[in-house]
Amino acid sequence: MEKRNQIPTLYLILPCYNEEAVLEKTSLVVKDKMTRLMKEGKITNVSKALFVNDGSRDATLRMLYDIAQKDSFYGVLSFAGNYGHQSAILAGMLEARLHADAAVTIDADLQQDIEALDRFLECYMDGCDVVYGVRNDRDTDGFFKKLTATTYYKLMHLLGSGALTNSADYRLMSKKALNALAEYGESSLFLRGLIPTMGFESDIVYFDVKAREAGESKYTFKKMLNLAMDGITSSSIRPIHMIGGLGFITVLAALVMIIFSIVDWARGNAVQGYTTSLIVTLILGGVILVSLSVIGEYVGKTYMEAKHRPRYIIDNVILRDVSYEDNTIEE
Repeated sequence: MEKRNQIPTLYLILPCYNEEAVLEKTSLVVKDKMTRLMKEGKITNVSKALFVNDGSRDATLRMLYDIAQKDSFYGVLSFAGNYGHQSAILAGMLEARLHADAAVTIDADLQQDIEALDRFLECYMDGCDVVYGVRNDRDTDGFFKKLTATTYYKLMHLLGSGALTNSADYRLMSKKALNALAEYGESSLFLRGLIPTMGFESDIVYFDVKAREAGESKYTFKKMLNLAMDGITSSSIRPIHMIGGLGFITVLAALVMIIFSIVDWARGNAVQGYTTSLIVTLILGGVILVSLSVIGEYVGKTYMEAKHRPRYIIDNVILRDVSYEDNTIEE
């Protein structure tokens, strides 16, 4: 039988870190879009936008409180500190599952095309529990970012990750999918690689990326590098298998060189061998150091997971006119 979902209560999750330059415009654009969706009967009238403050150091939190106090359409979830973009997205989704039928995550700068929400909802109504947002192109990226992103996704697929090429943290998840996501307890989060492993019926929506209108990107090179490492080490142990293969090949090469050395010695050839020894030592030393660093990364992940520390600490939640099961919360 064809599966169809009912018109959902939708929560739009917007993670924020030092976004004071764009918040005023973002709140207006979000309200306008969600209002149009309500009038068109695509979402219910109790749908909301939920901003997640990830320990911002500027006026972001104060502005969010002002926005939420003026209009109950907006909600605010604020962290006690800075826990990262992935944690902010997760916290927003897990809060949304208590009130909504579906949640969509989108960056607060709205570079991701908010008009694509209609297509997300169409896929949801057709029975999809997860809808992935994938970029049409990377024309708005610089040459270096475009090159590294393309190389990264190819490497991810080589290492066994199920992350979609050019996918973003712009996605829709149904309440069922969100409840399933809540069962995952790891602290090293890479949602783009984790969610595809859940196995729910899914679809893809392609969207355009606009140039940022104000402020600066908060995703520094260091943060992108950390996310890339989390994506590789959280999704697969294939790098360790590759290290084993590399070690086996290195041993074979060493055996071949030993055989050649013995043959040369038996023939009485005087081989100086300094250059060869130096090259071999450097190669083996490099392989060993790289191998140890990769293994150490996995050991470090295991260590952090064994601590069972919270992935984030919520300082405050403002959600007006919502209910938690049978208890009505008025804040």
